[in-house]
Amino acid sequence: MNQLNAIHAFARVVETGSFTRAADSLDMPTTSLSKLVRELEAHLGVRLLQRTTRRVAVTAEGQTYYEKAGRLLRDLQDVDASFSAARGTPRGLLRVDIGGSTARDVLIPLLPAFMARYPEIRIELGVSDRTVNLIGENVDCVIRGGALDDSSLVARHLGDARLITCASPAYLKAHGVPAYPQELRNGHRLISYLLPSNGRAVPFRFRGPDGAFEIKAEHSLGINESNGHLAAAVAGLGLVQTFGYAAGAALRSKALVEVLRPWRPASYPFHVVYPDNRHVSPRLRVFIDWLVEVMPPLLGAAP
Repeated sequence: MNQLNAIHAFARVVETGSFTRAADSLDMPTTSLSKLVRELEAHLGVRLLQRTTRRVAVTAEGQTYYEKAGRLLRDLQDVDASFSAARGTPRGLLRVDIGGSTARDVLIPLLPAFMARYPEIRIELGVSDRTVNLIGENVDCVIRGGALDDSSLVARHLGDARLITCASPAYLKAHGVPAYPQELRNGHRLISYLLPSNGRAVPFRFRGPDGAFEIKAEHSLGINESNGHLAAAVAGLGLVQTFGYAAGAALRSKALVEVLRPWRPASYPFHVVYPDNRHVSPRLRVFIDWLVEVMPPLLGAAP
């Protein structure tokens, strides 16, 4: 048995909660990974995992071993990283997750400069609006907007995006231009963004002389993906509230028109987030530093 490989395999099963997902993340057959874990259990003389047809649970001994072995794996990563840093050229694979419109309108247009600067770093970009389990899905970092509610994650602020309310000229011609946010409750068709995590509609947010407030009204259409959300507004299906950077091209081409500008809400913060228990490799460090350098102007661009 290669004990280091077996420890790594066991750790990935704990982190992903599945032999199949762990094997996929390590690019090995599930049977090979399962054999490594069985051999590790035989070597230690304890049961580390309880297996059923539906799930994998970590035993008390397994949890203790995972915590101690995890420190060992991180120490080895530190040693490897010190040699990589000494060679002076960050290299290897980065797995990054990002929302749809932020990928399309902000990150991807910037990536050629990063990949020219660091040609030995490869990137796998996961593009979706769903919540990602960084450790379980073996993702190095995620780029997301909104409040941070997970204290186990480390975040770097990337800038703030403007939220705007807009609709197509055809929609406004047919339904009228709202003069005040409260008019959205009276006969207007709203296109809501649905949170992928729970399907709840995000209310339309505004800010007036008395502070911030929300308009909660029944939507005529709800969409849980940011590119589709914007496309529905361009198609004339209703009013939408979205990020200025996402709507910028449509506003410039007159496919969309901003309304209720005096009531724009406060800017929306964006962060790059990564687990605090994972070593920050040289490639991840330079990527994060580069994001902090280049993303704020595009995120905050005036539509």
